[in-house]
Amino acid sequence: MKKIIISINPQHVKNIINGTKKFEYRTKAAKSDVKKIIIYETTPIKKVVAEAEIVEVLMMKPEELWNETKEQSGITKSFFDSYFENRETAFAYRIGKVKVYEEPKSLKDFGLKCAPQSFAYVR
Repeated sequence: MKKIIISINPQHVKNIINGTKKFEYRTKAAKSDVKKIIIYETTPIKKVVAEAEIVEVLMMKPEELWNETKEQSGITKSFFDSYFENRETAFAYRIGKVKVYEEPKSLKDFGLKCAPQSFAYVR
């Protein structure tokens, strides 16, 4: 099973874990056979804190994506619009079951030296 690790800011991580954010938005998507997201929480935490199942990957125009996902987006429309400004295509991972690690892990545990800018494949 392929997995990707992505960097997410602490507020969004909190909302993914508590279930109010069911979509993780991206300007690029990984290959379609990726089944899990490994969640790296950015500053100030700087640790890998959880993993989440990918239920599906959505790809559409930003406005269509917002209309489809806004009820469980966990973000504001203005944040969404700013993130996808000047983009013709937007992606969203629909998040399934989330597993929070009892002990946060380091990037080195996943063979990485630094946090990925977009995403990185991991084993």
